[in-house]
Amino acid sequence: MASKKAPNPIDIHVGSRVRLRRMMLGMSQEKLGEHLGITFQQIQKYEKGTNRIGASRLQHIATVLGVPVAFFFEDAPGTPSEAAEGFSDSQSGSYVVDFLSSSEGLQLNKAFVKIKDAKTRRKVVELVQAISSADSA
Repeated sequence: MASKKAPNPIDIHVGSRVRLRRMMLGMSQEKLGEHLGITFQQIQKYEKGTNRIGASRLQHIATVLGVPVAFFFEDAPGTPSEAAEGFSDSQSGSYVVDFLSSSEGLQLNKAFVKIKDAKTRRKVVELVQAISSADSA
C-alpha cells in the first residue's frame, strides 16, 4: 500500500509566491502557462506545491513575472534568516502573504496604493484598525 508523499514545505512556499506574484500582476494561470508553454493545470500544480519547479523553469517564471528568482524564496521555511530569529514570531511574514493571496487583500492593497494623499491613507488605516478592534471586542 503506497502512501502519497506530502509536498515539501519549500515547494509549497515557492508555489505560493508564484501565485502571489501572478495575482499581483492580475495574470491568469492560463496566461502564465501560455508564456511558459505549459497548461494552466501545470501552473495549478506548481502553485500548490504538488509538482516541483525545476531551476530553468523557475528562472523563466521569474522573467515572465518580472521578479528575481530570490523573490520566490523570501521568508521560506528553514531559511537562515528564519533560523536566526529563533523562536520569535514565526508568522511574521506569512500573514502578509496570506493577506495578499486573498482576492480581498489584493483588491484592498491595489486600491490603497492608488491613494496619493498621506493623510487620507492614514485615515484609512485608522478606520480599518477601528473596525478590527470593534470586531475583536
